Amino acid sequence: MPLERIDCFTGAGYPFPMTVSLLYQILADTIVVIHLAFIIFVMLGGILAVFFPRVIWLHLPCVIWGVAVELIGFICPLTPLENMFRSRAGLEGYRGDFIIHCLEPVIYPEGLTRQIQMILAALVVLVNMCVYGLMVLRTRSGRH
Repeated sequence: MPLERIDCFTGAGYPFPMTVSLLYQILADTIVVIHLAFIIFVMLGGILAVFFPRVIWLHLPCVIWGVAVELIGFICPLTPLENMFRSRAGLEGYRGDFIIHCLEPVIYPEGLTRQIQMILAALVVLVNMCVYGLMVLRTRSGRH
């Protein structure tokens, strides 16, 4: 079977021809969705932990990672992975990180400065500290 073509089948059993290029494009798009889901989890996962306390053990390391990426300014490993898939699909990747490329135009104001990034990181920490603080108070008062 040539590398340029992969035969996949739909649930109904009908053949759906897929090129390797299309497969890499789908993988790149999947990485974007995972990246966005991770960012949302970092920002709002504390609320989920209120209802499912075991989520804390996953959420806290994610918050630490997300804040570190924002404060230190390094690129998340998902970005080069997405760019690799885009390149293999014959598409152009992008420079910088996912937030600057995909989300900044949507959620960050024009003229983003390092100071604003620091404020955003502090906001993530503050929101999560409040949620976890409320959880501790609730646990200490005996209400679960």
